[in-house]
Amino acid sequence: MIKIMLVDDHPVLRHGMTSLLSTQSDFEVVGDTGDHDQVLELAARLRPDLVLMDLDLGAEVGGVQLTGQLMKTEPGIRVLVFTTYDSDADIVGALDAGAVGYLLKESRPAELFDAIRSAVAGGTALSPSVAARMVGRLRTGSDALTSREIEVLELLGQGHSNRAIGRELFVSEATVKTHLHHIFTKLGVDSRAAALAEANRRGIIQLHRTS
Repeated sequence: MIKIMLVDDHPVLRHGMTSLLSTQSDFEVVGDTGDHDQVLELAARLRPDLVLMDLDLGAEVGGVQLTGQLMKTEPGIRVLVFTTYDSDADIVGALDAGAVGYLLKESRPAELFDAIRSAVAGGTALSPSVAARMVGRLRTGSDALTSREIEVLELLGQGHSNRAIGRELFVSEATVKTHLHHIFTKLGVDSRAAALAEANRRGIIQLHRTS
């Protein structure tokens, strides 16, 4: 029996997912929450095999941060991201944090079931479109932005200055400028505004996100 814990800030979705997963004889939903403050405590108490994690929990602490925290406190638990967000920043951030899979909510039930079983068995589960994006990043080689460069872009999109970005990432302002230079070169632009627009167009970041 695969024990599953759901993390999503929409109660109706959690209820629907519980009903859907219960159609599989080898699945058991042992708990669910939409409160980011409860995730670590609930996981430690319930000890699920897998956490199905949304990214946007309507709070400062999102699914990526919680995934990283779970990997430190409960390394035996597998985390499968289940979300509507498909930007490079979201995907890379979640996988870097320790998620073993990244599935979009547009996936068919059979794809979700297979992804859960694969993740628990030690495999990696990615939506086809997500897998294609990751292959595309590998093929572009040096033109692909690094995780740190994506972080710089995200902070830039939030209106931070170079100095503020440096404070946030614990690096010098000169290092931030170097990152920006590399970003401009890779995106083929020559200004901060153009970099944000191009990164948004490519789906690397999302400038106007809504729940």
